[in-house]
Amino acid sequence: MQYYTQYINNKPEYEMAGIYADEAITGTSTRKRDGFNRMIEDCDNGKIDYVITKSISRFARNTQDCLKYSRHLKSLGIGIYFEKENINTLDASGELLFTILSSLAQEESRNISENSKWGIRHGFKNGKPLINTTSFMGYDKDENGKLVINKEQAKIVRRIYTRFLEGAPIALICRELRDDKVRGINNGTWACAVVRAMLENEKHCGDLLMQKTYCEDYLSKKQVKNYGEVDQYFVENDHEAIIPKDEWLAVQLELQRREKYRNEVGFLKYYSGLGGFSRKVVCGCCGKIYTRRNADTNGNKKWFCEGKKNPSKDSCKGPLVEEERLNKAFIIAWNTIVQEKDPNILKWDEQIVEGDPLQRLRARQMKMMVEEGNISEVVPEHVMLVLERIVVHSKEHFEVRFLDGTVKNVCVG
Repeated sequence: MQYYTQYINNKPEYEMAGIYADEAITGTSTRKRDGFNRMIEDCDNGKIDYVITKSISRFARNTQDCLKYSRHLKSLGIGIYFEKENINTLDASGELLFTILSSLAQEESRNISENSKWGIRHGFKNGKPLINTTSFMGYDKDENGKLVINKEQAKIVRRIYTRFLEGAPIALICRELRDDKVRGINNGTWACAVVRAMLENEKHCGDLLMQKTYCEDYLSKKQVKNYGEVDQYFVENDHEAIIPKDEWLAVQLELQRREKYRNEVGFLKYYSGLGGFSRKVVCGCCGKIYTRRNADTNGNKKWFCEGKKNPSKDSCKGPLVEEERLNKAFIIAWNTIVQEKDPNILKWDEQIVEGDPLQRLRARQMKMMVEEGNISEVVPEHVMLVLERIVVHSKEHFEVRFLDGTVKNVCVG
């Protein structure tokens, strides 16, 4: 900037219109080059008659952009002087040489990109990650680039994992975080996709998967998800875990279970989960979910099958069910499990020893809740923790399925 200020001021035929610079911004695309775009805008507005730049590679490393903008400025009667190459785009012989040299500048950029990729991927092979800790929550980097736990963020991470394994839907977790004014990643908002990505992040259990994404095109710099197009590198126990490995694996299995259940009964990916029974009441006739209606004038809440939404001769014949009957069905089923405590505990102990991480977790949760004894009313948090679904066969007959695999058929008079 100092050089070109002196260069222009020392020439009496020149008048400084401004200096346009983009610090540490790649020249392969003009999209994020604010200084460059401001210069083009000023040219369009008649504020500039002539552009001086150090070299073609400083102007643009994309041949298409080089030609596009040089021709655009030429059409306005504005020349570009490339000092290193000694080319003036207004000269008759300048365009051919300019086209050749701009192609060379693009090729140079490609070589730099390939060399950078090689260096990064070679580092991956040797277990040296390239991590931006501002893009996820729970860790900072020490002076050696090693991940270290950020204690305040780790509290949020643990809270999200705990609530998820307590049965809370992702949308409800987001709502709770927003209501409590918890800061998101980079102070962003809490969206369902953000929370799901946190639940799937292997870094939280101490492992490290490198090259989840890769640069598809060195000109656009577009990052795309890696589905096997390039090698990935996995380092087990790379750093201190926030979430125990068994718990993290249980979360992955629960994510799969919820996805399978959603596809089976058919509903939106994310739902509020308020009330406990939300998206857990299923029609025994058509297999679709039941939805709760607003309370009537007497305060009665009723649930109806989604298959009845479009009345026709082929619509579902599933009955309208009062919420009080669902409550009674759950209470009867749960109290039956409590009464059969001893054989159930034997079953759960076996699951804790031989089951997968999710089965072990569910068995421990069932044992914990059974110790509290019979219930006389429905508590939503209890329902979310233990209930898989209630299948409505009729107004009196319900099939109550629990997350540990226990099934109870209940008649409500």
